[in-house]
Amino acid sequence: MLVAAAAGAAPGGAEQRGSRFSVLTWEQVQRLDQILGEAVPIHGRGNFPTLSVRPRTIVQVVRSRLEKKGITVHNVRLNGSAASHILHQDSGLGYKDLDLIFGVDLKTEDVFQLVKDVVMDCLLDFLPEGVNKDKITPMTLKEAYVQKLVKVCNETDRWSLISLSNNSGKNVELKFVDSLRRQFEFSVDSFQIILDSLLLFGECSENPMAENFHPTVTGESMYGDFEEAMDHLRNRVIATRNPEEIRGGGLLKYCNLLVRGFKPKSEVDMKALQRYMCSRFFIDFSDISEQLRKLECYLQSHFVGMESNRYDYLMTLHRVVNESTVCLMGHERRQTLNLIAMLAVRVLAEQNIIPTVTNVTCYYQPAPYVSEINFNYYVTHVQPFLPCNQSYPTWLPCN
Repeated sequence: MLVAAAAGAAPGGAEQRGSRFSVLTWEQVQRLDQILGEAVPIHGRGNFPTLSVRPRTIVQVVRSRLEKKGITVHNVRLNGSAASHILHQDSGLGYKDLDLIFGVDLKTEDVFQLVKDVVMDCLLDFLPEGVNKDKITPMTLKEAYVQKLVKVCNETDRWSLISLSNNSGKNVELKFVDSLRRQFEFSVDSFQIILDSLLLFGECSENPMAENFHPTVTGESMYGDFEEAMDHLRNRVIATRNPEEIRGGGLLKYCNLLVRGFKPKSEVDMKALQRYMCSRFFIDFSDISEQLRKLECYLQSHFVGMESNRYDYLMTLHRVVNESTVCLMGHERRQTLNLIAMLAVRVLAEQNIIPTVTNVTCYYQPAPYVSEINFNYYVTHVQPFLPCNQSYPTWLPCN
């Protein structure tokens, strides 16, 4: 743990401690302290009340309870888009979830279960006064406040995730990590900020932070070179390595970055990487129904407040899949492209955008004697509105 009594970093940028690490500036430490101190609503389902808890409090309570149960917390980190936002506020990424990583040892199944029980106990304590807690079980709390519960335990990865519900998509995600082979998708989301020094300062110091009196807070880039990753973040550059190691290949995030104005570091190299992204995506989501669920979840969780961008996103995804998919048979490829097109039409309909007659797309429900197991509607283009090389048939085949 870092000692929380050091002077601030030199003005004008982060002081480098090594290729992967850098010390945050005073302005960055202020943004971090503000985010940790802002109350975040955790919405309950049914009649359960909304919990209003500061991330700083969540970390402190969960950490304390874990250590009382004999589970050592090596460090706590802020990860993902929130960390990128703190390091560079005008990156164009914004931030949605608050990803908090607890470094712990998860050697047995019992420890996994104990971590889950500790988080449920903390939720019970966060309930407001006046609520009768005697008959509320951990299972009830999970159903009321947990959006997602994940456990991964194999030769290379040992971690669990508990995502707390937020109706606006700004979930507090508690990740307990023993080992995790791949901790980033692209360089711009590879940052982790170590929180221990700031938390210790808040507990021990009687004086408030100031420019000449604040803890030394360190950031790390899991991409490798911190300054290179920061340069990508400032200039909106897309860079990654070995996308085949990422679940889903990073394909959906890649298209999201394109829509937000990020540009590939190298067009030639990125074309090759796109093929790896598409291949890994279709390995992980081979069934058309799985693809539909994944796309619907991604649109719902990553475009809160930016619904108008969903159509451009789907068109970008369609173009990338059309250009770079080499691992699918022809009919599978067309099936996926039609799925993306169908979602794009649905997005336009939800936004009450009526296209011009020359670009209209008609979709209708087939007669009862026509069956297709994967789609409820058939899409027929009067004039293709998608930038693609192959043409789509206007009439459905008789067979």
